[in-house]
Amino acid sequence: MNASAGTGVFVLSLMSIPISYFFNSLIYSNSAEAVLSAGCTTLLILAISARLLFKRKAPEDPLFYVYGVHAFLSVVNLIIGLEQDSIIDGFVTFYLKEANPHINTAHGHMIAYWDGCVHYLMYLLMIAAITWGDSYRAIGLYWVGSFLTRVIVYILGNVVGKYGIHVGPLFLFHMLYISVSVWACFRVFSQPSTRDVQLLGIQEDQRKSLVHRPLDLMFIIYLIPAMAFCIFRGLVVLDCSSKWCQEYTQQYEPYLKDPSAYPKIQMLVSMLYSVPYYIIALYGLLVPGCEWMPDLTLVHSGALAQAQFSHIGASLHTRTPFSYRVPAESQPVFLLVNVLYALVPQALCYRCAARPAFFLRPTPDKSE
Repeated sequence: MNASAGTGVFVLSLMSIPISYFFNSLIYSNSAEAVLSAGCTTLLILAISARLLFKRKAPEDPLFYVYGVHAFLSVVNLIIGLEQDSIIDGFVTFYLKEANPHINTAHGHMIAYWDGCVHYLMYLLMIAAITWGDSYRAIGLYWVGSFLTRVIVYILGNVVGKYGIHVGPLFLFHMLYISVSVWACFRVFSQPSTRDVQLLGIQEDQRKSLVHRPLDLMFIIYLIPAMAFCIFRGLVVLDCSSKWCQEYTQQYEPYLKDPSAYPKIQMLVSMLYSVPYYIIALYGLLVPGCEWMPDLTLVHSGALAQAQFSHIGASLHTRTPFSYRVPAESQPVFLLVNVLYALVPQALCYRCAARPAFFLRPTPDKSE
């Protein structure tokens, strides 16, 4: 497989710009049926174009085509975010006027930017890896975490938030997109892990005590307050009557009480998912031979990066009502705590992926 396949996907993804502008000029109805028809027509155009580009030597991995479609939709999401901020105009006006209030919330707005920038880069990297025959498991696992937390929070927020669920053709189309993406998640997990670590290096790393692993010791010290922070914010959204919870909501994160329910769902998901993860990660950093540790940190760091990006952005965005935004005098503390909470797991993920010897089990030589 040559590089022309990956280049073709990049070109096709950029076709979303003229296609969006064309349909926006053509469609005068703001009904969901009109938007769905435009989406189906776009996918048909995309399929025909892909067939013409890859006619001679089509890639065999089906994830290549899944990521290609997702890359196209990511550019559309970026266009949505830019038009919502009035940076551009006349590309997706017909879609924004359609009865779909969730996309116009601050949380939905930040999801559009995350998908249009970070996920788009991930799709291109995975497509490049498939094109050159390299492993895409690491970046794929990071995307899995990011995608799953986005879907869980967004769907549950749509159901229990003030807007309620909007079941229609677009909702069913979105569920099809989620179903295909979940299938892609399982396929990523089925990819073999490629770690080339010498047996001697594994034994040497695993003989070191925690005192001789200062970086791991720092991560262990971080995990304990991070776990407490998760539980604390979970109690806040559960309307804990504690004075500390009430003061924290009023002074630092009033967005946790936003009626859109996205922050509430996000904090509950973090408490139910991140707290068990921190306990497992503590065990993995203390006990050698936990082979699942690098993969687990990849998934969690992707999930937390997406969650914190959406939460921080929505807490400060003008689409959030003023009473639920972070007060100006509290913004430095809010940013310091939330940015550190997002960045340290990325460092832990890098440590586990770059130096996995401590987490691997020695494999005896075949001759023995």
